[in-house]
Amino acid sequence: MSNFRSPFANIPPVVKNLIIINILMLIATYILQFRGVNLSSILGLHYLGSPAFKPYQLVTHLFMHGGFYHLLFNMFALWMFGRVLESVWGPKRFFIYYFVTGLGAAALHTFVNYIEFQSVASKMNQESIDLVMQQGVEIWSQGKNYTDPLMAQLNTIINIPTVGASGAVFGVLLGFGMLFPNTQLMLLFPPIPIKAKYFVIGYGLLELYLGLSRPGSNVAHFAHLGGMLFGYLMIKYWNKNSQHFY
Repeated sequence: MSNFRSPFANIPPVVKNLIIINILMLIATYILQFRGVNLSSILGLHYLGSPAFKPYQLVTHLFMHGGFYHLLFNMFALWMFGRVLESVWGPKRFFIYYFVTGLGAAALHTFVNYIEFQSVASKMNQESIDLVMQQGVEIWSQGKNYTDPLMAQLNTIINIPTVGASGAVFGVLLGFGMLFPNTQLMLLFPPIPIKAKYFVIGYGLLELYLGLSRPGSNVAHFAHLGGMLFGYLMIKYWNKNSQHFY
């Protein structure tokens, strides 16, 4: 008789399936890349005004990642904290929470992108803006960009797709910190223990600082904050409208 047990055996169903889907999507991204298909561009979230934007990207971008380590860190955090939340809340409530925080992250990220777009566009003439809107996605798909710095910046805002489950994962982290605030976590760098509530607060403040100090970064810091914000609002709503929520 075999004693082999699947590494997914003790993971609750929603977390398990999310991890599996995300892994499969990264594998598909690599395979299709060799066939000239950029799956990240197709399923990643584009700026709403971009010709490349499709409504389904609001959901599909949550299953796309920029590489192995991006996937690894997100899925490790989802496994570490998400399985606890799903065990406490049950699959249905956790599923709702995960996607509400993921969509909330996309909403805040899109709003910040809109502000950045307006800021850059205000310094440009309409002809240049129209040129970027009409041709930018094709130029970007060729791995190129404009030599004019403002046109290049605008094209970056419009046509770089946002990918990753980070917004939802930050929502999961926030949820864990609210439900188990005094649980001791061990940091890797430096290797010291810290209570979950302080870890979450510190991480949130760091993301806010990085988002404000590094606009245009290739890391969507405000998406992370959006996941935490909507997670906080969701839990507060459940606490107010559900008896003995936690």
